[in-house]
Amino acid sequence: MKTNTARLLSLGVLALLGCQEQLPERPKKAAAPKPPPAFEIDSARLTQFAPLPDVMEAKTNPVTPEKVQLGQMLYFDPRLSKNHDISCNTCHDLAAFGVDGTVVSTGHRQQKGTRNSPTVYNAALQFVQFWDGRSETVEEQAKGPMLNTVEMAMPGAAHVEKTLASIPGYVEAFKKAFPDDAKPVTFDNFAKAVGAFERKLVTPSKWDAYLKGDKSALTEEEKKGFTKFVEVGCTQCHTGPLVGGTMYQKTGLKKPWPNQKDKGRSDVTKSPSDDMMFKTPQLRNVEHTAPYFHDGSVKTLDEAVKAMAIHQLDKTLTDEDVRLIVTWLKTLSGTVPADLTKKPSLPESSPTTPKPDPK
Repeated sequence: MKTNTARLLSLGVLALLGCQEQLPERPKKAAAPKPPPAFEIDSARLTQFAPLPDVMEAKTNPVTPEKVQLGQMLYFDPRLSKNHDISCNTCHDLAAFGVDGTVVSTGHRQQKGTRNSPTVYNAALQFVQFWDGRSETVEEQAKGPMLNTVEMAMPGAAHVEKTLASIPGYVEAFKKAFPDDAKPVTFDNFAKAVGAFERKLVTPSKWDAYLKGDKSALTEEEKKGFTKFVEVGCTQCHTGPLVGGTMYQKTGLKKPWPNQKDKGRSDVTKSPSDDMMFKTPQLRNVEHTAPYFHDGSVKTLDEAVKAMAIHQLDKTLTDEDVRLIVTWLKTLSGTVPADLTKKPSLPESSPTTPKPDPK
């Protein structure tokens, strides 16, 4: 009996083993696919760029609170134009990213300028001022529009000084801003005060945060846009803290610019070799500073990117290329310093203050 029982148990075990051998193998669970690595900018491509400074200092014109306060008043004061109807802010509206949004600005007696008014934000970092570079600093630049007969049309530096000296509040403000000067109210000091104010007009953005080490400051699309910007060749002209404003370049380097009326820097140098040479514009806040180029001929940023590729690089960009580049360019839009953009209270005129003159 025991023998039979053992035999039956053995046969059962073998049967079970046979069944297990016939069962299909369970499929192995597939490993979850690894996400693609996050896109990062090649650090070597960042060496041509730098974040904005807190203040655009100048050894020749130290920035002080007194100068900035005075410069802000002067910047907004229309009495410094012949007809008392135009201020620096008229063409460089600080509430609109330092531009007036027109092809060319309107000046004294509704006269039209010949070039687009560029933004005043961050402008003090440029290597020269004006499209043709005829002024080196914002202090020197501040004098130009005031005496230009098409713009603010003041008869001369002496008339500017007479106007300022006739306003008691300005006399006191100039004394505070220039305490060591025997005669504080001068045309040169006017320019220094406006220049000191403009040197505070810095607009840091998420691009600066990225350059300072915050790698999460930009999205993957924005990083791809910067890489495309470099690959296309835009950095031949647009580098540095301002992403531009560091050199002259011929507009229409590869393909002639449609508008050949304005010859650019050669108007200053009188040299034919400077025909169509203009200061390369900065790209800070470029999203908000249309229309574009010295002649204001391009209305949108997408069109501007395409035009530069064609005329400067002899390249035709795809819509996707343009989309990526513009996505990155928008990271250059910064914060406008609210305390500097508001029109301050202006000192009152006196009976001796020159009257408006529309002629």
